[in-house]
Amino acid sequence: MTVTPLIIDTDPGVDDAFAIALATASPEVYLCAVTTVFGNVGVEQTTSNALRLLALCDREDVPVARGADRPLVYPHPFRATYVHGSDGLGGRREMLPALSREPDPADAVDLMAGVLRATEQPVTIAAIGPLTNIALLLATHPSLKPKIGRLVVMGGTLGGGNVTATAEFNVWSDPEAARRVLTEEDLPTVLVPMDLTMRCSVDKDWLAQLESAGPVGSTLVSLTPTYLDHYRRVLGREALVLHDAVALAEAVRPGILDCTPLPVDVECSLGPARGVVLADRRAISPDKPTTGRLVELAMDADLAELHRFLLDRLGR
Repeated sequence: MTVTPLIIDTDPGVDDAFAIALATASPEVYLCAVTTVFGNVGVEQTTSNALRLLALCDREDVPVARGADRPLVYPHPFRATYVHGSDGLGGRREMLPALSREPDPADAVDLMAGVLRATEQPVTIAAIGPLTNIALLLATHPSLKPKIGRLVVMGGTLGGGNVTATAEFNVWSDPEAARRVLTEEDLPTVLVPMDLTMRCSVDKDWLAQLESAGPVGSTLVSLTPTYLDHYRRVLGREALVLHDAVALAEAVRPGILDCTPLPVDVECSLGPARGVVLADRRAISPDKPTTGRLVELAMDADLAELHRFLLDRLGR
């Protein structure tokens, strides 16, 4: 089996915690680095959370580097503490191992660039937070783009948003960065939007199975009460949405999500549509030609297969 080098760029985040654990439990990938960015909480906290989550997964060999603490252009209006708690982990970071090491002395962009230079295999980058670090990497190290085999992004929505009426949190947090990455670069890219991740929610029976599967699964479930309360209100039922873990599943096992190539754009105005991802679905019809870079947009999945895959890996 070919093992793919993987970098995770993240803002942990309860669903990011599940995603990091999934990567460490998947033999198809080798986790080379974790880089952090502002988002659900500030970058100091996301960095601390990443270090503690890797300790939980017994992967303290993985370097963690602190990245951007703000968007490229405009200030970040607010954090997602109403979903993820004041510490990003539902107010329950004490359930994780204590900090035992410092972040890598390199910053996020330098660490990613170093991994790309050192590897002989194409690297997958899973970007599951705001895209600021990725935009900076591609702008400052364009010669390294051929080393990136695939970029898997969790972000955007084609329907209603979760942070405004129209926008999803990761893209809305830095629309200028998202537009640069999704429309101005020529990397093979999969975009996993909120429309799909919301449909991939797991129920309390799934969580109970994970909790009983082992210490990592039990700890992950222990982080979820605040997050579960939020989605109980949003969905009107007992269910949890693992946005970033769904995207990581595609990074680990390409093709587990059904994708359609479509041209996309990102709205960067300061009005109510800021952060909207516009996908031109006319491109599906051959008699309506469109122009622009194509992104593989994850539109569907076999939900039962995906749930089994996540439970199997996270329960290891």
